[in-house]
Amino acid sequence: MHINDYIEQNKDRFLEELFELIRIPSISSLSKHKPDMKRAADYWKEALLAAGADHASVYQTDGNPVAYGEKIIDPELPTVLVYAHMDVMPVDPLDLWETDPFEPVIKDGVIFARGADDDKGQGFMHAKAFEYLVKTNQLPCNVKFMIEGEEEIGSPNLGKFCKENKDMLKADVILVSDTGMIAQDIPSITTGLRGLTYLQVELTGPNRDLHSGLFGGAVDNPVNALCTMLASLQDEDKRITIPGFYDDVIEVSAEEREFMAKAPFNLKEYENAIDVNTVAGEKGFSTNERTGIRPSFDICGIWGGYTGEGAKTVLPSKAYAKISTRLVPDQNHEKIAELVKKHLESISPDSIKIDVVPLHGGPAYVSPTTITAYLAADKAYTEAFGKRPVPVRSGGSIPIISTFEEVLGIKSILMGFGLESDAIHSPNENYPVWNFLKGIETITYFYKHYAEMMK
Repeated sequence: MHINDYIEQNKDRFLEELFELIRIPSISSLSKHKPDMKRAADYWKEALLAAGADHASVYQTDGNPVAYGEKIIDPELPTVLVYAHMDVMPVDPLDLWETDPFEPVIKDGVIFARGADDDKGQGFMHAKAFEYLVKTNQLPCNVKFMIEGEEEIGSPNLGKFCKENKDMLKADVILVSDTGMIAQDIPSITTGLRGLTYLQVELTGPNRDLHSGLFGGAVDNPVNALCTMLASLQDEDKRITIPGFYDDVIEVSAEEREFMAKAPFNLKEYENAIDVNTVAGEKGFSTNERTGIRPSFDICGIWGGYTGEGAKTVLPSKAYAKISTRLVPDQNHEKIAELVKKHLESISPDSIKIDVVPLHGGPAYVSPTTITAYLAADKAYTEAFGKRPVPVRSGGSIPIISTFEEVLGIKSILMGFGLESDAIHSPNENYPVWNFLKGIETITYFYKHYAEMMK
C-alpha cells in the first residue's frame, strides 16, 4: 500500500490520536503541570508501542521524564534516532485565545491548539510515518525515538540523560521536526539554528513600595532605572552595545549572503502577516540575514509596580525583566550570559540592588548540506513536493541539538513542516492539517532514500 493511500484511510484516526496528546496540558515551565508531563510521556510510550515499536519505556530524569522506544530490525542496518518534545509553552495571555488552547479544533483545514505545531503535531508525524512503514513491512532501517519533556525550558536534564544512555541512543543520524519551511509550495530544510542565552533581571530599590508623591523625585525608582538600562543595550543602528558581545561572531562571506538572498522571500507579505508597518533590525542586513546569521537582543517580559485596573500611585520596590539573546557561531552562550550580567551590573545605579540570573541557553548549530542524511532529506522533499527544498538558516534555537553532537557524536537533520503563520509560542497556535499529513508522507520517503544511500 502506498503511503498516500494509508494516510487517506487513517487520517481521521491520526488526528484524533494527536488531539488526545494535545489535550494533555504539558507545560514544562509551570511546576503544577508536572503530573501532566508524566501523562504525556505515558501517552507517547503507548503511541510508540501501538505504532510498532518492539518496546518502549518512560525514563525519569532529575526533571521531567523522557519517553523512549525502538525497533531494531537488523543491527547491521543504519539507525535513525527521532527526537521530539512533548512539553509546550504556557498559554498566557489566555484572553487572546479564540478557542480553548487544550481543546483542539479544526477551522478551515487548520488545527488550533497549544502544541498543534510545536512540537506535538510535528513530533506525531514521525510516529505515524513509522507506523505505516512497520504495518506495511517496508521499514528499511532501525528506528529509535527519544521524546523529552523540557525542550521549552532549555533541556536542562537531557544532556545528562544522553551521557548515561549513550549505548541505548547509538544511531547514525538524528531526525528532528521542530522547525519550519518557507511555504506550502516552497519546501525547505533548516541547515542552521541560532544559539540562545536567556536571563532574568531583578532590580530592588526601597524595602517596600513607596507613596509616589511623598518619595517621588527623592528615591530611585527601580522600574525607571530598568527601562533606562535596557534601552541603552542597543544603539540607533540596532547594534547591541554590550562590550565583547560580537567578539566571536563569525562574519558570513559575501558569497554565502548572496546565496541566501536567492531564497524566496516577500517582504510586504512578511510585514502584512504580522501586521507591522515596516521591519526593523541591525543596519546593513536583510530581514532573513538578521534572523539567520546575526545575533539579536530582545526583552521578552518586563514588569514591576502596579499594573491592575485604575490608578495606584506607588514608587515600586522592585522591577523585573526577562531577556533573550539569540546567538550565532561561534558565540558561547555561557560567555554571553556573563557579559550581559557584568554589563548590567556595571550600569545599574548605586542606589539599586541588581540580581541577574541566567535561566537557560545553548550554542548555535550548523548542519552540512553534503552529508548523506541531508541528501536523503533533499530527495524525500523532492519526491513529496515535486521540487527540491531550499536550505535555510532558522532564527530559532533548539539548544539540545548541539549537545547531541557533542555527547552522542551524531549530526541532526531538521525536517520541519511548520509555517511562520502557525503562531508557535503565541495565542492561537495552529498547524494546517495539510502540513501534518504531508510531513508524514515526506518522512516515509526519507527512510527509503536514507537506507538506500547508506548501503
